[in-house]
Amino acid sequence: MHRFALIAAASFYAVPAIASETTFQQVKIDAGETLFEAECRRCHAVDATGDSYGPPLENIVGRGAGTYENYDYSIALEASGIVWTEAALRAWMEDNAGFMPGTKMRHVGIADRTVQDFILAYLVSITTQDNSAISE
Repeated sequence: MHRFALIAAASFYAVPAIASETTFQQVKIDAGETLFEAECRRCHAVDATGDSYGPPLENIVGRGAGTYENYDYSIALEASGIVWTEAALRAWMEDNAGFMPGTKMRHVGIADRTVQDFILAYLVSITTQDNSAISE
């Protein structure tokens, strides 16, 4: 198991059994933020105020791929018509080059589904707007 998943899982299971679902979700979000910082932050900022090689990931869930303004996407991604659902983000994290041949992004895949779950929980938490209007 990925070492960050072990840390995240340990903190997840350290929560008392009587904790609410809200508490469990917050633990997942917090672990996801830690994993995001370790796995994704070297290239992606959360928002436009941070330095970033890739597009910021705030409000990514539900956004159309290749639609963040003023970012120079690959033709493959820009023309894909993909909407960043949780399933699409999971596939991207696992093997972006296999999921989207021709993409500019290079990274080591995140195959551990627990790590993916935590990062997805975090990405959902930083998606604060309804992106349906810009997912076309």
